[in-house]
Amino acid sequence: MAFGQRERQAGMVFIFVTLFIDILGIGIIIPILPELIKEFVGGNITRAGRYYGVIIASYACMQFLCAPILGALSDRFGRRPVILVSLFGLGTDYLIQAWAPTIGWLFAGRLFAGITGASITTANAYIADVSTPETRARNYGFVGVAFGLGFIFGPALGGLLGGINLRLPFYVAAALALINWLYGFFVLPESLAPEHRNKTIAWKLNPLTNLLRLQNYPLVGGLAVVYLFAALAQRGLENVWVLYTGYRYGWDEQTNGLTLALVGVMAVVVQGRLVRPVVARFGERRTITIGLVVAIIAFFGYGAASEGWMVLVIIVIGSLSGLTQPAIQSLVAGSVGPSDQGKVQGALTSVTSLTSILSPLIFTSVLFGFFTSELAPFELPGAPFFLGSVLFAVSLALLGRLFRRESTATTTERHN
Repeated sequence: MAFGQRERQAGMVFIFVTLFIDILGIGIIIPILPELIKEFVGGNITRAGRYYGVIIASYACMQFLCAPILGALSDRFGRRPVILVSLFGLGTDYLIQAWAPTIGWLFAGRLFAGITGASITTANAYIADVSTPETRARNYGFVGVAFGLGFIFGPALGGLLGGINLRLPFYVAAALALINWLYGFFVLPESLAPEHRNKTIAWKLNPLTNLLRLQNYPLVGGLAVVYLFAALAQRGLENVWVLYTGYRYGWDEQTNGLTLALVGVMAVVVQGRLVRPVVARFGERRTITIGLVVAIIAFFGYGAASEGWMVLVIIVIGSLSGLTQPAIQSLVAGSVGPSDQGKVQGALTSVTSLTSILSPLIFTSVLFGFFTSELAPFELPGAPFFLGSVLFAVSLALLGRLFRRESTATTTERHN
């Protein structure tokens, strides 16, 4: 199948809009989900906190389980049908949550959202299909742009709509997803040629098997381990951020909202404008290294910053760590054939989901909870960020070892 420039552009526009709406939908419900849960449990904050933690973890669990499945199905049947079914399911799911009469229905809705939200796997595989070696890193940078824009507008829109009615954000998220489904139904071209489709998918439906089979691709398997430690650090920051800034700097909801909007703006700038020229100049491998070094310094800075204004400076400089993910995605996509893109992208999404399950426990409940309690030998609220800096350092060390091993193997093959 000849996939021309017009089809590539149409596909990338749709995928960008899809990812933006996915993140926007998540952002819209962030400010109102805890309040809706409180409403279900009669205003009991303690019970609401317990339910909230379980519901958030369940969403990540479903993504962990289902991302490889959707990726494998897209390898077999094509990207287009999987993306469209996921989008329609996501819109339907938001309606279920909007109509939920009990917390049980809300819980079921979030489980279903985890399944349909795993469509980012197929979106990443689609990007690999329509990208050339020259445009691959830039196109994966658009994922970060979509994330940044969704992160800027989602929570603000959710707070505004939630102030009118707690159920209204769900209706708006449903409308956006279903409108995008209609758009995709009429304009989205298939990116995976029939001759590249994988005919066997049974074993790929097991997420653990998918993770283990990454070892069939030595470079990709090594990058997945690097990605695991980096993603765990990043998810930890996202979970502890509001608690940390409120405790240490006395920031309220408005200050945190504006600060997170700055994070989104910088993500748009870095991943939308800098990824392509940086990768073109330094290559994917050096770009990953640069991003990890910046992340090590930034996370240490977050933990050590004694004044709130310092955090704002670190956000701007530390945003360069956003070069890491699109460069990794680009390197992975360039190392895997078309028939296995969905499977491999699904495994990487599962890695991210796994860290989303673990990070609230490690960074929030254990580290932040302990080092701000009376049981701690000394007060250290920045402990989660110091651990994040160490995790990024581990990622950097593993990356250097991986690249040295790959270089040695390549040299040996040439001599043989």
